Amino acid sequence: MSDQEAAVATAPGRMPAAAGGVRPGRLALVSLIGVSIWALPRPAEVDPRAWQLLALFVATVVGIVTKPLPMGAMALVGIGVALVTRTLTLGEALGGFANGVVWLVVAAFFLAAGFTRTGLGPRIAYALVALFGRSTLGLGYSLVATDLILAPVIPSNTARAAGVVFPILQSIARTALGSDPTHRRKTSAFLTLAAYQGTVVTSAMFLTAMVANPLAVQLAAAQGIEITWGAWAQAALVPGLVSLIVVPLVVYRFCPPGSAGTPEAPVLARAALAKMGPMTRAEGLMSVVSVSLLIAWILGPRIGLDSTSAALAAVAALLVAGILNWDDMIREQEAWNTFIWFATLVMMATALDELGFIRWFSERVGSVFAGIGWVPGFLGLSLTYFYSHYFFASNTAHVSAMYAPFLAVALALGTPPLMAALILGFFSNLFASLTHYGTAPAPILFGSGHVTLGTWWKVGAIVSVVNLTIWLGIGGAWWKVLGIW
Repeated sequence: MSDQEAAVATAPGRMPAAAGGVRPGRLALVSLIGVSIWALPRPAEVDPRAWQLLALFVATVVGIVTKPLPMGAMALVGIGVALVTRTLTLGEALGGFANGVVWLVVAAFFLAAGFTRTGLGPRIAYALVALFGRSTLGLGYSLVATDLILAPVIPSNTARAAGVVFPILQSIARTALGSDPTHRRKTSAFLTLAAYQGTVVTSAMFLTAMVANPLAVQLAAAQGIEITWGAWAQAALVPGLVSLIVVPLVVYRFCPPGSAGTPEAPVLARAALAKMGPMTRAEGLMSVVSVSLLIAWILGPRIGLDSTSAALAAVAALLVAGILNWDDMIREQEAWNTFIWFATLVMMATALDELGFIRWFSERVGSVFAGIGWVPGFLGLSLTYFYSHYFFASNTAHVSAMYAPFLAVALALGTPPLMAALILGFFSNLFASLTHYGTAPAPILFGSGHVTLGTWWKVGAIVSVVNLTIWLGIGGAWWKVLGIW
């Protein structure tokens, strides 16, 4: 842009040509969808306010998917329309901002910032590569293990896969995979898919590993199902670990690397560690706070400390220790952006349930599956939920649109409540394996050019079947042992 163009773009009275500006065509589509639902004949059994809120909720979710405005801005528009149309009172509309799960997510973003600022995340990755990276398969497992270690305390799979793992993968691809371009391309493709499919699994293993997981927990709580951090982690432990072992082998089989060995990768990793020097005081404090927080989350129900309180206390500790400062927290735009749209979706979904819409919906849809038994009924329901992700470019949008009504139908079929809520929660991450746009880090890793589109989709489809088999088969047996069903 020339100086003259810049002056015109920023002149008083003119709209700046910013990336976060309005897209009128998409906004018109969102508005049309909301108005159309609002104008449809309302079923007699549905509260008028519930029907109006449904129209606003669907329009808001479509807006979050199509992004005529940034997600946070779209959420605020939804709140504004709800207030102006008197669909919700001021107290109801702002109720989501006092929700504990919303604050848990925000706190977790600040914890992730601590890993980034101290350099602890990259140090963990390079240490694992130095130990296990001599073979290509071992290098893939090193990248997956890095993601697994970071997953419990970093709620953004983008921050882990794209922010920590991917830059290291790129460095290895440029300098440690030999000189043969064909071998380098094939090995880079394997490592990219192994890292991505690994983050899909780790995101399902912890409540705080992906930003939409706490949303699923909140939606389940609205239907009377409580899921603690420990309960989620315990249920996901066995199928998750099995998937993390098996999936890289599957990727190795269907996207084989150019060579079996990567002897230069550990050398590169040790050089990077040497450049970083000894572990700093900040890294040590970050480690202590993270381990203490994990212990608090695991023991929370026994010691009377809920997950949000523990997370906020950990953030306070980082501030007191000087690892984070207030300016750091203010600059965490993604945390505050998530706070706005996440609180709005929680508020709308909760209000829909309180106004009786979810109950009405589950009774109507559940009657379609009546008489076939909860096992085949829930299996069909959960697979529909899983493979409909081909139509979504965001885990959060998918959970927002479908988790609550599908859970309600599952309960109407007689599915054990905790099992239904957990399986749909796990699937809310695992379905991202399918496409190169299924969750935020997917287009970043795909954009590297290491993997062709056909290979990505082929491996994604195969991995989806493998994960479903592991989580419903081995996972089902494990959940039986735990008494979940």
